[in-house]
Amino acid sequence: MARLAGKTALITGGASGIGEATVRLFVAEGAAVTIVDIQDDRGRRLAAELGNRTAYVHADVSREADVSGAIAETVKRFGRLDCLFNNAGYGGVTGSIEEIPVAGFDETIGVLLRGVFLGMKHAAPVMKRQGGGSIISTASVAGLRTGLGPHVYSAAKAAVIHLTRTAAMELGEAGIRVNCICPGGIATPIFGKGLGMSAEQADDIVPLMKGLLEQMQPIKRSGAPDDIAQAALFLASDEAGFVNGHALVVDGGLIGGRLWSEVRQRRAAFRAALGLDPQ
Repeated sequence: MARLAGKTALITGGASGIGEATVRLFVAEGAAVTIVDIQDDRGRRLAAELGNRTAYVHADVSREADVSGAIAETVKRFGRLDCLFNNAGYGGVTGSIEEIPVAGFDETIGVLLRGVFLGMKHAAPVMKRQGGGSIISTASVAGLRTGLGPHVYSAAKAAVIHLTRTAAMELGEAGIRVNCICPGGIATPIFGKGLGMSAEQADDIVPLMKGLLEQMQPIKRSGAPDDIAQAALFLASDEAGFVNGHALVVDGGLIGGRLWSEVRQRRAAFRAALGLDPQ
């Protein structure tokens, strides 16, 4: 049985990467899906490919009118909104703390944090009228540990995690579950786009990113968009009916600490430095 049969979802950043994988999975599991993005050609192609239970809406998640309009269009077209996946994002402004321009800070926060807030704000009244729903946001392990992302990106993702918790305590009383996903090293075009590449160039380096990312965690492969899509499916489904205010880490063990192989190597080197048997 389809796990999202009869449900309607809106997925921001749905035209590529994690968003596209989630759109495809949700449709396969029975949901009607609105794809929200600023990549119009990709979004329209994906909606056309997946059929009449999908629709594409152009929206910049940092703009309130765009977000409210996308939610209104979803309700108009499909009659309801059961799941909002605040997934749109990018690497944002980079550099040392003294080099970051205020305009870059504001733009990054606008997409990564204000976009999540706006989604929650405008989905909440719709879901309250229905008597329930699920709001999911893409956070990051960079919001839980330092050194895993740029300053502003990491701060924004930490804020998404805490906003998830505070909103869950409010909206949970109305039957609306609010959770987020913290991906680790996922091979998507976001890395290339962060380096200034075009969308096509960013797609082309995904295989290279897989090779670079596969050594970062105990599970020796890079994360894939479908790993996050499967987590979103669980949180959107009735199977997660008692999960609220949770930050679900999907990282292959990346933030668990040092790899055991590294610990053994360091221990052997330490013993050798002390003139002891390295064992």
